[in-house]
Amino acid sequence: MATATYPPPPPYHRLYKDYIENPNSCPQPPPPIEGTYVCFGAHYTTDDVLPSLEEQGVRQLYPKGPNVDFKKELRSLNRELQLHILELADVLVERPSQYARRVEDISLIFKNLHHLLNSLRPHQARATLIHILELQIQRRKQAVEDIKRRREEAQKLLKESLGTLDGN
Repeated sequence: MATATYPPPPPYHRLYKDYIENPNSCPQPPPPIEGTYVCFGAHYTTDDVLPSLEEQGVRQLYPKGPNVDFKKELRSLNRELQLHILELADVLVERPSQYARRVEDISLIFKNLHHLLNSLRPHQARATLIHILELQIQRRKQAVEDIKRRREEAQKLLKESLGTLDGN
Protein backbone atom coordinates (compact mmCIF):
# COMPACT_ATOMS: atom_id res chain seq x y z
CA MET A 1 0.00 0.00 0.00
CA ALA A 2 1.55 3.28 -1.15
CA THR A 3 0.76 6.60 0.42
CA ALA A 4 1.33 10.00 -1.11
CA THR A 5 3.19 12.69 0.76
CA TYR A 6 0.97 15.39 -0.66
CA PRO A 7 -2.67 15.12 -1.74
CA PRO A 8 -3.44 15.40 -5.46
CA PRO A 9 -4.19 18.89 -6.78
CA PRO A 10 -7.83 19.96 -6.94
CA PRO A 11 -9.60 19.09 -10.22
CA TYR A 12 -9.91 22.70 -11.34
CA HIS A 13 -6.14 22.94 -11.86
CA ARG A 14 -6.79 21.68 -15.40
CA LEU A 15 -8.50 25.00 -16.19
CA TYR A 16 -5.07 26.68 -15.96
CA LYS A 17 -2.96 24.24 -17.98
CA ASP A 18 -2.45 26.68 -20.92
CA TYR A 19 -1.92 29.73 -18.73
CA ILE A 20 1.80 30.10 -19.52
CA GLU A 21 1.22 30.20 -23.29
CA ASN A 22 -2.02 32.20 -23.11
CA PRO A 23 -2.74 34.07 -19.85
CA ASN A 24 -6.26 34.91 -21.09
CA SER A 25 -7.22 31.21 -21.30
CA CYS A 26 -8.06 30.92 -17.60
CA PRO A 27 -11.61 31.56 -16.35
CA GLN A 28 -12.52 35.06 -15.23
CA PRO A 29 -13.04 35.67 -11.51
CA PRO A 30 -16.63 35.99 -10.36
CA PRO A 31 -18.09 39.51 -10.26
CA PRO A 32 -18.08 41.29 -6.89
CA ILE A 33 -21.15 40.82 -4.73
CA GLU A 34 -23.51 43.79 -4.57
CA GLY A 35 -26.42 44.19 -2.19
CA THR A 36 -27.13 41.68 0.55
CA TYR A 37 -25.69 38.21 0.99
CA VAL A 38 -25.67 35.43 3.57
CA CYS A 39 -22.43 34.16 5.09
CA PHE A 40 -22.48 31.42 7.76
CA GLY A 41 -26.17 32.08 8.36
CA ALA A 42 -25.79 35.82 9.03
CA HIS A 43 -27.12 38.45 6.62
CA TYR A 44 -24.65 41.10 5.44
CA THR A 45 -24.82 44.01 3.03
CA THR A 46 -22.17 45.59 0.84
CA ASP A 47 -23.56 49.06 1.53
CA ASP A 48 -21.13 50.90 3.77
CA VAL A 49 -23.72 52.52 6.04
CA LEU A 50 -23.60 52.72 9.82
CA PRO A 51 -26.92 51.38 11.10
CA SER A 52 -28.68 53.55 13.65
CA LEU A 53 -28.96 52.47 17.24
CA GLU A 54 -32.71 51.99 16.82
CA GLU A 55 -32.11 49.58 13.92
CA GLN A 56 -29.88 47.61 16.28
CA GLY A 57 -32.53 47.64 19.02
CA VAL A 58 -30.58 49.93 21.34
CA ARG A 59 -31.97 53.05 23.06
CA GLN A 60 -30.15 56.21 21.98
CA LEU A 61 -28.95 58.37 24.91
CA TYR A 62 -27.83 61.41 22.91
CA PRO A 63 -29.95 63.75 20.73
CA LYS A 64 -30.92 62.63 17.25
CA GLY A 65 -30.19 64.57 14.10
CA PRO A 66 -27.28 65.55 11.89
CA ASN A 67 -26.07 68.42 14.10
CA VAL A 68 -24.80 66.40 17.05
CA ASP A 69 -21.99 67.98 19.06
CA PHE A 70 -19.81 64.88 19.28
CA LYS A 71 -17.34 66.32 21.76
CA LYS A 72 -20.07 67.40 24.19
CA GLU A 73 -21.99 64.14 23.89
CA LEU A 74 -18.87 61.96 24.31
CA ARG A 75 -17.92 63.88 27.45
CA SER A 76 -21.46 63.59 28.78
CA LEU A 77 -21.60 59.84 28.14
CA ASN A 78 -18.14 59.42 29.68
CA ARG A 79 -19.23 61.19 32.88
CA GLU A 80 -22.41 59.13 32.95
CA LEU A 81 -20.34 55.96 32.53
CA GLN A 82 -18.09 56.92 35.44
CA LEU A 83 -21.14 57.58 37.62
CA HIS A 84 -22.72 54.25 36.70
CA ILE A 85 -19.50 52.37 37.43
CA LEU A 86 -19.34 53.99 40.88
CA GLU A 87 -22.98 53.07 41.43
CA LEU A 88 -22.22 49.49 40.36
CA ALA A 89 -19.38 49.30 42.88
CA ASP A 90 -21.75 50.65 45.55
CA VAL A 91 -24.46 48.13 44.63
CA LEU A 92 -21.97 45.25 44.62
CA VAL A 93 -20.96 46.14 48.18
CA GLU A 94 -24.42 46.79 49.63
CA ARG A 95 -26.91 44.77 47.47
CA PRO A 96 -24.97 42.27 45.33
CA SER A 97 -28.12 40.61 43.98
CA GLN A 98 -29.20 43.83 42.20
CA TYR A 99 -26.13 44.34 40.02
CA ALA A 100 -27.71 43.17 36.73
CA ARG A 101 -29.60 46.42 36.06
CA ARG A 102 -26.44 48.50 36.58
CA VAL A 103 -24.48 46.27 34.20
CA GLU A 104 -27.23 46.69 31.58
CA ASP A 105 -27.07 50.48 32.01
CA ILE A 106 -23.28 50.43 31.60
CA SER A 107 -23.64 48.25 28.51
CA LEU A 108 -26.14 50.73 27.03
CA ILE A 109 -23.75 53.64 27.66
CA PHE A 110 -20.88 51.70 26.04
CA LYS A 111 -23.00 50.93 22.99
CA ASN A 112 -23.90 54.62 22.63
CA LEU A 113 -20.24 55.66 23.03
CA HIS A 114 -19.20 53.08 20.47
CA HIS A 115 -21.85 54.26 18.01
CA LEU A 116 -20.80 57.90 18.42
CA LEU A 117 -17.17 57.00 17.82
CA ASN A 118 -18.08 54.94 14.75
CA SER A 119 -20.00 57.95 13.42
CA LEU A 120 -16.71 59.84 13.47
CA ARG A 121 -14.82 57.20 11.44
CA PRO A 122 -15.47 58.79 8.00
CA HIS A 123 -14.22 62.15 9.30
CA GLN A 124 -11.14 60.44 10.77
CA ALA A 125 -10.47 58.67 7.47
CA ARG A 126 -10.70 61.95 5.52
CA ALA A 127 -8.42 63.72 8.00
CA THR A 128 -5.89 60.87 7.84
CA LEU A 129 -5.93 60.91 4.04
CA ILE A 130 -5.46 64.70 3.99
CA HIS A 131 -2.54 64.38 6.39
CA ILE A 132 -0.90 61.64 4.28
CA LEU A 133 -1.32 63.69 1.10
CA GLU A 134 0.12 66.80 2.78
CA LEU A 135 3.15 64.77 3.90
CA GLN A 136 3.62 63.47 0.35
CA ILE A 137 3.43 67.01 -1.04
CA GLN A 138 5.94 68.21 1.55
CA ARG A 139 8.35 65.34 0.73
CA ARG A 140 8.08 66.01 -3.00
CA LYS A 141 8.70 69.74 -2.52
CA GLN A 142 11.76 68.90 -0.42
CA ALA A 143 12.95 66.52 -3.14
CA VAL A 144 12.50 69.23 -5.80
CA GLU A 145 14.40 71.72 -3.66
CA ASP A 146 17.16 69.18 -3.10
CA ILE A 147 17.39 68.53 -6.85
CA LYS A 148 17.55 72.28 -7.56
CA ARG A 149 20.25 72.76 -4.94
CA ARG A 150 22.32 69.88 -6.32
CA ARG A 151 21.85 71.18 -9.89
CA GLU A 152 23.16 74.60 -8.81
CA GLU A 153 26.12 72.94 -7.07
CA ALA A 154 26.84 70.92 -10.22
CA GLN A 155 26.62 74.07 -12.39
CA LYS A 156 29.08 75.85 -10.05
CA LEU A 157 31.47 72.91 -10.25
CA LEU A 158 31.19 72.89 -14.06
CA LYS A 159 31.89 76.63 -14.22
CA GLU A 160 34.87 76.25 -11.88
CA SER A 161 36.24 73.34 -13.86
CA LEU A 162 35.76 75.24 -17.14
CA GLY A 163 37.51 78.23 -15.57
CA THR A 164 40.46 76.10 -14.46
CA LEU A 165 40.66 74.45 -17.89
CA ASP A 166 40.55 77.86 -19.63
CA GLY A 167 43.09 79.27 -17.18
CA ASN A 168 45.69 76.57 -17.91
